[in-house]
Amino acid sequence: MNFTWILLVVIAAIAVTGLSNRRNLQAPLVLVTVGSVASFIPGMPRPELDPHVILGVVLPPLLYSAALKFSVATFKRNLAPILRLGVGMVLVTAFVVAFFAEWMVPEFTIGAALVLGAVIAPTDAVSAVAVGQKLGLPKRVIAILTGEGLVNDATALTLFTVAVAAVTGTRIATDSPLLFFAYEVIGGVVVGLVLAFVVKFVRARMYDSPLETGLGLVLPFAAYLAAEELHASGVLAVVVAGLVIGHYSTDASIMTRLQERSVWSSLDTLLEMFVFAYMGLQLSFVIDDVVADGLPVLHVFAYGLAVLAVVIVIRPLWLFLSYSRVRFGVTLRRDRENQLTWKQNLVVSWAGMRGVVTLAAAGGIPFALSSGEPFPGRGVIQAIAFIVAVGTLLIQGSTLPFMIRRLDVADPYEQLRTQEQMELARNISRKAGEKALADAAAHPPPGIDGKELQAIVERVRRSMQARLQLQEVDEDADREAALWNAGALFDKFRHQSLRSQRVALIAARDDGDLDDEVLRTVLEGLDIEEAAAEERVRRRRAGSGAGK
Repeated sequence: MNFTWILLVVIAAIAVTGLSNRRNLQAPLVLVTVGSVASFIPGMPRPELDPHVILGVVLPPLLYSAALKFSVATFKRNLAPILRLGVGMVLVTAFVVAFFAEWMVPEFTIGAALVLGAVIAPTDAVSAVAVGQKLGLPKRVIAILTGEGLVNDATALTLFTVAVAAVTGTRIATDSPLLFFAYEVIGGVVVGLVLAFVVKFVRARMYDSPLETGLGLVLPFAAYLAAEELHASGVLAVVVAGLVIGHYSTDASIMTRLQERSVWSSLDTLLEMFVFAYMGLQLSFVIDDVVADGLPVLHVFAYGLAVLAVVIVIRPLWLFLSYSRVRFGVTLRRDRENQLTWKQNLVVSWAGMRGVVTLAAAGGIPFALSSGEPFPGRGVIQAIAFIVAVGTLLIQGSTLPFMIRRLDVADPYEQLRTQEQMELARNISRKAGEKALADAAAHPPPGIDGKELQAIVERVRRSMQARLQLQEVDEDADREAALWNAGALFDKFRHQSLRSQRVALIAARDDGDLDDEVLRTVLEGLDIEEAAAEERVRRRRAGSGAGK
């Protein structure tokens, strides 16, 4: 698959996604369907990318971007359920599927079956979260699903690496799979932490937004490759690096934060669309591989449906057992207090759609063993992964909105809590802004008239209050004209006020008084206003320079 074909696939995927969104359809499912149909067009070239390209180029930015957006504080608050789903659920699914597939499929060794289990174990939280947010799922449920998506990707792909190494005969650091798995986890965490803090240190001294954004774009690839060179988990290194950088993103400059939001949003969309389209285009060729191996297509289809049934059933059973254990007191008191309701657990149990990571990992299976022989059952694994991904999107993805509406799991007090947090954020901003203005008025620049200074301070105060109250304040045109010559001082005071508000809000987050999600929402508005203030200062300086 040459570069031209990749670009054509991306362009077609963009067009299909746009049409799907306009008609309120699930874009991933439509992309896979269109790609599958297109794969049977006579003369269609086989889309083949090196597995290392898929795992090392496509996945790192997707995982990093998801980690950037996730709150570390929220992760800590929901650590127990996230680990139960992101680690326990993944391992249970992978091994149950492995033993079931090894028993059912004659062509599978236990190693190849475990590769299949690792491929289809991770869920894709993107679709579930998007639907849940639209239909009013409680924030805690959203947080658990998002955290699970991060952790289960790292767990499953680490297990995938271990299983592939065992099957291919690739040399590993230790003969014990358990020790190797532990080494991968610890090594990945250490590499991610080290690189994240190095990047944080460097970016704090750059003062150049394009370079800061560029360094952020390089980080996920650097973390992945560095960890893989050390035979550690590249995926886990990427996730840890993203969490750290995301937590300290409030320290970055305004322009850097604005740029990164746009860049990562666009990159995520492109990569996700490409993966779904790419796997759809594989269908006819996967069938050809199965036929070439002498396997009946209907048998492989039946294998896929059987594994799909196991995957769908396992998640509710695991969550029911976890809920029962917590519900009847076989756990810590803290877990019982934070337990989801049975309705919320039922929604979470049905949010098990497979997506980008499953399809990308299936495409990332090596073609051959270290001995040169073909990878056992590669075509069958890809076919089953395809059926499971499409099946979960079709069955669970299409019925999840109905379930959410039917169960009415919305938290009636959540909106009140959010309003209280927003009011707290406004109060913190107001106090910090007033303090900054008082300091500016107490120490005015030399040569400024007292009356003029008071007018400028009052103007900044009105501007601040207008934002806090989410309404525009009408200004008298003549008064604006009279104060135009003092615009530079206005911008200076305004910038100081905004900066003080940001510092106070971050401090409140760090002290545990303010939710991280609310902080990020409020900071987005502050960033836009501060960017506008900085642009006015830049233009004013450019104008004064031209005048000279």
